[in-house]
Amino acid sequence: MYKAVTNLLAERGVTLPQIAEVVLEIQKGYYPELTIEECLAGVDAVVRKREVQHAILTGVALDVAAEKKQLPEPLQSIVASDDFLFGVDEIVALSITNVYGSIGLTNFGYLDKTKPLIIGKLNDHKGGACHTFLDDLVAAVAAAAASKIAHSRRPMDND
Repeated sequence: MYKAVTNLLAERGVTLPQIAEVVLEIQKGYYPELTIEECLAGVDAVVRKREVQHAILTGVALDVAAEKKQLPEPLQSIVASDDFLFGVDEIVALSITNVYGSIGLTNFGYLDKTKPLIIGKLNDHKGGACHTFLDDLVAAVAAAAASKIAHSRRPMDND
């Protein structure tokens, strides 16, 4: 399923290295020696989790259905316009961040608000593509990978 998910992301214009760039962007202030390779390894580890794969498959399927105008109204209009009161896209994404604890949640909130790099491009809604779910899913994967890095770099307590 990992290959199916990474292929689906690529079809939607998203690569794992692009997500790793987001991770590096938000973590470099905390870990100046952090490399893009370490960020990519974190992103890869997150995307390999089954619950993450399920969230991505579900969200992208809803985006694609909205592009094809296959959702029932009023859901079609809500998803197609990325209505600002529609929070289901964030809820699906939070299923990814929850795997990595509260730091995943705060990282996601920051990314959802600032929309750096690929997240902002997805959120622009240019070219007729619907990325109502995908921008949040990408932010969640980046947030989770950043959290994974933070957890792995925290010194162990000797108590």
